[in-house]
Amino acid sequence: MKLALFDLDHTLLPLDSDYGWGEFTIRIGWTDPVEFARRNDEFFAQYQAGALDVHAYVRFATQAFRERGPQAAAEARERFMREVIEPHLQPAAHALVEGHRQAGDEVIIITATNEFVTTPIARAFGVEHLIAVELARDAQGWYTGDIAGVPSFREGKVARLEQWLHARGLDWADVHTTFYSDSHNDLPLLEKASVPVATNPGQRLRAIARERGWRILDLFAEHA
Repeated sequence: MKLALFDLDHTLLPLDSDYGWGEFTIRIGWTDPVEFARRNDEFFAQYQAGALDVHAYVRFATQAFRERGPQAAAEARERFMREVIEPHLQPAAHALVEGHRQAGDEVIIITATNEFVTTPIARAFGVEHLIAVELARDAQGWYTGDIAGVPSFREGKVARLEQWLHARGLDWADVHTTFYSDSHNDLPLLEKASVPVATNPGQRLRAIARERGWRILDLFAEHA
């Protein structure tokens, strides 16, 4: 089986959907513009530095919609898709995904962003298989703020993909994997993939890709 694996933020999207959702909650009046922005920026800097406490971040990032309940959360997410995500869906990203699909590859989005934010984005790309941070639910079926299982972050992406494979009776030896990512946080899976592709990479990953001879793909901008 041939798998085409895609990180989401800054890989298929020219933005960070998790960070963008936080900014959106400020805009619609769900979060304090000063305090939330300060903490959101702190977490984003930790992510970029490879030092993020993903459990603390998910509790913070999901608090606003958890407090408002299912209906308000769903309505806000639809508006977020219309106003923030859909204007940034790029033809080059769609073409890349569709190229793999037409080649007969199984396409998977594997992201460290939570399932609430990313489920409609995967749908917008026509991708059936989404491996995202899964959110725990209470007895009423609503989100608690905790993570369910292994978060798909750093080494967790390797573990979650292994779970996906094992659920289908497969192992690494049974698949050929191409993985597209922009972030050095994804080095564990990039190193495991048959074909790692540094996609719109930051400076750190770009330098590593050049050193190791990995393909570099710039979907959204030209780089020297």
